[in-house]
Amino acid sequence: MNRRFAIKTLGSLAALSLFEGRSLASDLRKEKNIGVQLYTLRNEMSRDAGDTIRKVAGLGYREVESFGYTNGKFFGMDPKTYGSLLKENALSAPSGHYMLPQLNSGWEKAIDDAAAIGQEYMVLAFLFPHERKTLDDYRKVADLLNKCGETCKKAGIQLCYHNHDFEFETIEGQIPFDILMQKTDKELVKAELDLYWAVKAGRKPTDIFRQYNGRIALWHVKDMDNTENKSFTEVGSGVIDFVEIFKQHRKSGMKHFFVEQDVCPGPPLQSIEKSIGHIKSRLLKYVS
Repeated sequence: MNRRFAIKTLGSLAALSLFEGRSLASDLRKEKNIGVQLYTLRNEMSRDAGDTIRKVAGLGYREVESFGYTNGKFFGMDPKTYGSLLKENALSAPSGHYMLPQLNSGWEKAIDDAAAIGQEYMVLAFLFPHERKTLDDYRKVADLLNKCGETCKKAGIQLCYHNHDFEFETIEGQIPFDILMQKTDKELVKAELDLYWAVKAGRKPTDIFRQYNGRIALWHVKDMDNTENKSFTEVGSGVIDFVEIFKQHRKSGMKHFFVEQDVCPGPPLQSIEKSIGHIKSRLLKYVS
């Protein structure tokens, strides 16, 4: 009897452990971190960065992506102060945006400061028109990305390139985005795919995932309204098929995603609240 009881008890405990393990896995999936690109809140950050960060955390975001790093400071704060502000609000900053001149000058200092706040990714955010007139300009950018990506790698940071729509406009019979991806080392340079801009350029994000399997490490998530202007709108309020996109996250190689809305029709905090609500209720279940 004792032996049978012991076997039965062990079996019950094993079943309970399995159930709890599945439950824990489910909970972890529900708690997948959702990030926001702080450019969406640029006016709020310039007025009161501390209060804005607290409000972002209060909405349920757990990650932020920085922008505007200048002279060794994030939003006017040195790395230690900025890092402490994030930590106080249970936030992390796995990624940050940078501009082409910063890759050409002071890049090692930028890497040191990124590492100091725990960044895992540094992203070339935008090319001005004079920086991208010809395919040769894009080839030069690709060479620079390889060089800077190697320096990042030594510090344990991944370099990425962030697109808009112009990278998908044909120049001299070729697509600049493909030049950037094909001319860079896939281990040194990955992509942060802005889903809105890719769709506006007439591309399907899932096709890009397949073409550059595992290389789209970061996403910007914002929707496109159903108007002739195809303007920015909150996630879930427009026409982009985010369900299909989120289902394909493994093929993408996505590690982090950030809500972003370049322009908001009303208060930006209300916009990012609406976006995170839709992501939690409709999309997060596809990301595990």
